[in-house]
Amino acid sequence: MEQIDFEYLFSIPPYSLDRKEKAALYDSSLKKLSVHHCQNCRAYQRIISIAGENAPIPVRLFKEYELRSIPSEQVVKTMTSSGTTGQQVSKIYLDRETSVRQSKVLSKIVSDFTGKARLPMLIIDSKAVLKNRNMFSARGAGILGFSMLGRDLTYALDEDMEMDWPAVEAFCEKYRDQNVFMFGFTYMIWQHFYQPLKKQNKQLPLKGVLIHGGGWKKLQNSAVDIEEFRTGLMQVTKLEKVLNYYGMVEQTGSIFIECERGHMHCSNYSDIIIRRPQDFSVAEQGERGLIESLSLLPTSYPGHILLTEDEGEILGEDDCPCGRKGKYFKVYGRMKGAEIRGCSDTYERR
Repeated sequence: MEQIDFEYLFSIPPYSLDRKEKAALYDSSLKKLSVHHCQNCRAYQRIISIAGENAPIPVRLFKEYELRSIPSEQVVKTMTSSGTTGQQVSKIYLDRETSVRQSKVLSKIVSDFTGKARLPMLIIDSKAVLKNRNMFSARGAGILGFSMLGRDLTYALDEDMEMDWPAVEAFCEKYRDQNVFMFGFTYMIWQHFYQPLKKQNKQLPLKGVLIHGGGWKKLQNSAVDIEEFRTGLMQVTKLEKVLNYYGMVEQTGSIFIECERGHMHCSNYSDIIIRRPQDFSVAEQGERGLIESLSLLPTSYPGHILLTEDEGEILGEDDCPCGRKGKYFKVYGRMKGAEIRGCSDTYERR
C-alpha cells in the first residue's frame, strides 16, 4: 500500500496536531487504508461494496467473519475480544509491523501522562492470565501492552485472584514514597485490590499514577461512579493521578486516556466521530450518539474505521484546559440493547 508517514508521526508529540492538520492527515490516510484492505481482504471488499466507501465496520462483524488483510503465514499474534460463556469472540490478526506499530503508539500515548522514565510497575491482576502468548484475550493483551511501559513488574493478585500480600508488601517496601505506575481493569481493581485494603484499613505508601479501564458495568450496578472510584483509590494509596482509559481489542494501541481535567482524548493516531443511531448521520458537538472509532495503525486487518456499540459525546476540540490538541469526549457506556462485553466484566470468581 501507499505508505502513511509513521516515522513523522512517531517523531512528534502524540497530541500535537490541530483540527486542520489532523483532517488533512486522516482524509488521505484512511483512503489509503481502505484501498489496501479492499485489495487484500475479500470480506471487507464485499462489505464496502454494499455499505459504501469508508463506511465504518460494526465491531460485531469481527465475531462473524475472518477479517484479515495478510496471508495466514504472516500472522504472528491473534487477539480475542472479551466474551462471556457461550458468546462468540472477535479475532484480530496481527503481523509483525502492525504489532510493533501498536506497541510504539501505546508507549507514546501513556508516557505523555506518566513521563518518559519507566517506573516500577504494580499490575492489579494475576500473572496467570498470560497463558498463551500467541493468542491473547483483551485482558491479557492489555496487561502485556501496558507492562512493556514499566519496570520491575509485580503482580498484586495470585492465581485465585486474592491479594498477594507478600508481593505487594515487598513492592511497597522497595518503592515506599516513590513514584510508581499501577495498571489494571476497573472492576478487578475495585473488587480485589481496593476492597481488601479498605477492609483492613491499610494505605499503601505508593505515589504516582494508576491507569485503569474496562469493566464499568459491574461497578455501575454497585452504584460506584468514576469519582467514588478515584477517591477510594487515592484513600488506600498515595497516588496523585487515577486516570481512566477507553479502548478495544479491535484497535489495540489506539487508546483514549482521560486527562487531568477528566476528558477522554484523541491522539494523533486515532479519532472519533459521533453518529446518530437513528440514521447514522454525523452528530453535532455536544450531542450524544454512537462512537465511530478511527485508527491509522492496522494494516494487517481492516480495523481502521469501526462502529462501536458505545454511546459518547464530543465535548470540544483543540481547547481542553489540559493543553492537549485534538477532540476530547465523554463515554456513557453501552447503548441500550448492545451486547455487554468488557475486559473485566467477563471475569468470574472460580
